Amino acid sequence: MRVTKYLHSCVLLEEDGHRLLFDPGKFSFIEGRVRPEDFAEVDTVIISHEHPDHVDVEALKKIVGFSQARLIGNAQVVTALQKEGLNAITLAEGPQQIGGFTVQAVAAQHEPILTGELPQNTAHVVNGRVLNPGDSFNSSLEAFAGIELLILPVAAPWLTEPAALDFVRRIQPKQVLPVHDGYAKDFFLKQRYQAFATVLEQHHIKFHPLMEPGASFTL
Repeated sequence: MRVTKYLHSCVLLEEDGHRLLFDPGKFSFIEGRVRPEDFAEVDTVIISHEHPDHVDVEALKKIVGFSQARLIGNAQVVTALQKEGLNAITLAEGPQQIGGFTVQAVAAQHEPILTGELPQNTAHVVNGRVLNPGDSFNSSLEAFAGIELLILPVAAPWLTEPAALDFVRRIQPKQVLPVHDGYAKDFFLKQRYQAFATVLEQHHIKFHPLMEPGASFTL
């Protein structure tokens, strides 16, 4: 499986010719380093929750126009997208076949935020190998402890680095991809990624410090 990061929480998974894109939000596109046309061959787009840093509606309309990708989200996301003229579906309980991927949607409460109004957040497990929690460190995700790759938020108003590390310790993945850091400058990310890599190495966990849009690795 090929894993590619496109700033913030925008992550592309590729396997057997199928392309699955997570959370193309505003922080990914705002500086022009990533463009909707970069996803012209995407087959499926999954939105974890409706916050704008996870779904840029105008960019999403262009992505669908280029690719004809199917859209997947929770009930709140689907309602919001339908109001924008975009068709989307929710996944039933249990693993579902999405093209070349098996995807399991898992309810996982969004972490506390300043306004106190939490959106419906959905985590996703892909092929039993990748856990994308959205904006959640919820205990419900401990059911997937030992998973091969954890897509880990590492920067946000709602988190601290020790909290992120505690989540990693609870999930015990073999590898970690840092996300949710699209508003940080590169010099800051380089420093913080080095700190995470050093600490996770002590736990025998591989850390993938993907900084440039489109940087990737093979899982």
